[in-house]
Amino acid sequence: MKILTIDIYGKMAHFRKYYGNNTAMSYSLPPRTTVMGMLAAVLGYERDSYYSILASDKIRIGLRVLSPLKKSFHRLNLLSIKSLGDATKGGGDFSGKGGRIQTPFEVVSGMDISKDMVCYRIFISAHQAGTEIFSQLIEKLQANQRHFNLTLGVANFSAFVRNVRLYENVTATNSSGTIQIHSAVISDTVEKLLFEKDTEAGSNFLEEELLPSDFLENGSRELSKLNRTLFSTRNLPLEVSLSVPHYQLVDETETQNIVFLE
Repeated sequence: MKILTIDIYGKMAHFRKYYGNNTAMSYSLPPRTTVMGMLAAVLGYERDSYYSILASDKIRIGLRVLSPLKKSFHRLNLLSIKSLGDATKGGGDFSGKGGRIQTPFEVVSGMDISKDMVCYRIFISAHQAGTEIFSQLIEKLQANQRHFNLTLGVANFSAFVRNVRLYENVTATNSSGTIQIHSAVISDTVEKLLFEKDTEAGSNFLEEELLPSDFLENGSRELSKLNRTLFSTRNLPLEVSLSVPHYQLVDETETQNIVFLE
């Protein structure tokens, strides 16, 4: 099978938690649905029109954190809107008459926001039903072409792509023991998780989140699938024993063991 990898970078990110209300909390890792939106932006699909063609039964997606991350709360000074009035004539609170309200907003950033970037590696492959779309993604990304601008969650957090690489003839590998996995994993597939105090894994920082995976259908914002996902926020591999096969990607700089979020 073929696996395409891309690195996506930005200064800051915000992936709003779907159950948040007044406070805009963020996931540390972009959910699969967010990555679907990024791939749709590359291909030029309009909003809500790509949920079926990029669903997990067609396109396979994996994720890895490439830079140490932290989250911090900031306050956005927004307009307080209680009266609409006549917006065409500048009436109502849209003119600022209602004053301001400060709303908490959680931001994902590098450890030193003045110089560090937020970096993720996205692993993309396809089931048989998604080979045509996958071929289009390979063509667009290798040619550095994108229909829409990419962002890390919200419109003003622009992102850019680096290190597009295609691995061919990758096969699934089953391991009976503990291995190092560099990507995020589905929690239900983890049979054992090791933290050895005197090893690199002992200083790892892990998070577990329930992340949206698929929508019910095109035009619907109702979720059909969520994945409880375990991942490192420090770009360190997980020492785990898995109940599912993994994939090994070998290049001149490192060997990565990864799984897809499905």
